[in-house]
Amino acid sequence: MNEKVLQFFDKQPEALPLYEKFEKRVEELVPDVEIKVQKTQISFYNRHMFSCVSFARVRKKKDCPKSYIVVTFGLDHKEESSRIDIVSEPYPHRWTHHILISEISEIDEEFMNWIKAAADFSGRK
Repeated sequence: MNEKVLQFFDKQPEALPLYEKFEKRVEELVPDVEIKVQKTQISFYNRHMFSCVSFARVRKKKDCPKSYIVVTFGLDHKEESSRIDIVSEPYPHRWTHHILISEISEIDEEFMNWIKAAADFSGRK
């Protein structure tokens, strides 16, 4: 495990297994993915950034589980799902989706299909 990743999860180490599972799945799906650890997020790039992991507040504190990560990804369309916490359109035809993940089982095929679609969209820009 990368030292910078461990530092990123220093204050929330219980969320590290969620990130590790997500990173592993992304590396399986996206050839030559580049991962950059920053102060407030871990970003995933191919040609451009297509996803990131953070602790962004996407729900009221009382509605947040003790341990979680927030995965953000961009698509060329608005994905409709009760799993998605926040969706915005910062630019025409560029939709940003935020999903709170608190269980390993939530990193499933549906979720990873969105991540793959985000990587594909990023690669086409």
